Amino acid sequence: MATQPLLIEAPASPPEKAIRSLFVAPGMRCASCMGKIETGLVKVPGIYSARVNMTAKQIAILHDPALLPPDLKAAIAAVGFDAEPLVEAGLEAGAAENRALLRALAVAGFAAMNIMLLSVSIWSGAAGATRELFHWLSALIALPTIAYSGRPFFTSAWAALRHGRTNMDVPISIGVLLTTAMSLYETVTGGAHAWFDGAVMLLFFLLAGRTLDGVMRGKAREGVAALLRQTAPGALVMEADGQSHWTPAADLRPGMMMMVAAGERLAADGVVRSGDSSVDIAFLTGESAPVPVQPGSPVQAGALNVQSAVTVEVTAVGADTVIAEIARLMEDAAQAKSRYVRIAERAARLYAPAVHLTAALAFAGWLIAGAGVHQALLIAVAVLLITCPCALGLAVPAAQIVACGALMRRGVLVKDGSALERLAEVSEVVFDKTGTLTLGRPVPENLDKLDDADKGVVLALAQASRHPLSNALRQALEGQGVRAANLSEVREAPGEGMTARFAGEAVALGRPRGVVSLFGLASEYRRGGSATLLGFADALRPDAAEVTGQLRAMGIKRLIASGDRSDALVDIARQVDVTAIGQLRPQDKLALIGRLSAAGEKILMVGDGLNDGPALAAGHASMAPASASDASQLAADAVFLGDRLAPVPVAIRAARRTIRVVRQNFALAIGYNLLAVPLAIMGHVTPLIAAIAMSGSSLIVVGNALRLRSAAR
Repeated sequence: MATQPLLIEAPASPPEKAIRSLFVAPGMRCASCMGKIETGLVKVPGIYSARVNMTAKQIAILHDPALLPPDLKAAIAAVGFDAEPLVEAGLEAGAAENRALLRALAVAGFAAMNIMLLSVSIWSGAAGATRELFHWLSALIALPTIAYSGRPFFTSAWAALRHGRTNMDVPISIGVLLTTAMSLYETVTGGAHAWFDGAVMLLFFLLAGRTLDGVMRGKAREGVAALLRQTAPGALVMEADGQSHWTPAADLRPGMMMMVAAGERLAADGVVRSGDSSVDIAFLTGESAPVPVQPGSPVQAGALNVQSAVTVEVTAVGADTVIAEIARLMEDAAQAKSRYVRIAERAARLYAPAVHLTAALAFAGWLIAGAGVHQALLIAVAVLLITCPCALGLAVPAAQIVACGALMRRGVLVKDGSALERLAEVSEVVFDKTGTLTLGRPVPENLDKLDDADKGVVLALAQASRHPLSNALRQALEGQGVRAANLSEVREAPGEGMTARFAGEAVALGRPRGVVSLFGLASEYRRGGSATLLGFADALRPDAAEVTGQLRAMGIKRLIASGDRSDALVDIARQVDVTAIGQLRPQDKLALIGRLSAAGEKILMVGDGLNDGPALAAGHASMAPASASDASQLAADAVFLGDRLAPVPVAIRAARRTIRVVRQNFALAIGYNLLAVPLAIMGHVTPLIAAIAMSGSSLIVVGNALRLRSAAR
């Protein structure tokens, strides 16, 4: 069984003087945006490279320190995009955009319902003054609605045209504005037809898709933010004259002395200078047991001081800390995964010029054939509307939403619908151990060694401690209905555990004698001259072996990649019959995923700790249990509830069925266009019929997707 960690290949070194800056550019929409930014910025003197992360709508720029944020912002503006430094925009830029989209969607939906009610009367045969009145009422509702709800498309289209390029929002905007203008003309001149309902309904469908997309992108941005929130907002700093004062994390500097009390997290990386304690660094190693520290021991920002107060000399702050490096790894891994988005966007990039050309040829052809400008323009508008990619756009998300709902009923929360496509392609599953294959909770193994009186004493001692093993003892004993004994002189002895007196006799619960670690995987209960060793185990999830067997039957490879010691993996690996690799740091797990992917494997990473964050982001797909850290849950594509591991194969099977339905939806959408576009060009389709046909094709796609309601069985 393999037990040695894989090593990371050293990346190519950037220029020594280069620094990295992040910008948020909400206006990025498609692959052409990405290419224009990445190729345009590297032409600027002093910019060495530029990488676009479409998921987070971020631009990472490696540049000379002489270039300041205003210079970089101007360089981005020169290629056609407004951007703000991430430190200024933060998550609020994306959150504000999502709120604006949601408001626009609500307005368009409300207006569409009201205009459709007015249109029913016209379709039923209303004529004369009644028809004109309903047309004017529709106009009064539609015009402000289109002006407000259409802004996301209009502003994007104008920005593209202003810089000499095009995107998918250009034909959408032209179609909506032309339809509105023609409808208003018909209303003013007393015409028989107006198509306000089609224009507003079109906006509603498009906004629904864009709002869902924005929500998913926001989830991706929150993952890194949740990770960085693990660090403390500041620290109590001791000056040379003995005075102490609270210092925000942003103002900490190497060489400062932080006083970290028990129960506090560290705000910076450092080295312990005084005091003995233990720290919880599960976000780095995945180990459930706290690690003992003493003078000279390195500690990391985000680590939780479990036992007693220590003084720590700061060695690294802010972007130089280990936890910040993990956040960068997560961002970079997410960028790598966005290659799949690029492929889809490049295919969709052909849509805009194709639609423009088709509508222009229809307009010109009908003029040449002798039709008037009015009729030719109506046909061109119908072409623009009927070729709206709503059905194609819904082919994937409709199936994803229904499948995600079915999985949610089975306890699997899929946060990114596109993850289903990746889950369907999985060829190998990589499991973390602690908290993933196991429950991640220490469970006392031999409480039967204690009589009822001693159980009451142990419970009272455990209730006075916040150590993870004490919490496990408390939960187990309270679950047995044990009543806590009355103790006196209860105190915590640094490095030893809890001590007290019971009925005049000394009692203690803490580090076993002769064991180096503070608590290790055992605690010792001492009463008078006798001692009882209380062991702990991290139990496997009840169906772990069954699940790995199911994956084997599905033709999927399995591997355990853990930060735990190799000797702690042997028994677990034997029970689930899976090869294991131990002692892996976050970088090692990321390298392992990279090597397996380079070998052609499609990796599903299943993990729970902060140390799994980069690997979760780098995997072809990723899942985390609900007990995982916030950052891991946000980095993962799906979160599963409960103590069972069965959701992993359930999600894979549901994803494979979803892909089959997606392919059917594409066939339906393409078939619709092959039938409808020629009819529109031949003049057999009015703008209203075009809008209805577009909506009808969308409903057909959605109806087919609804068959996935049982996908998670």
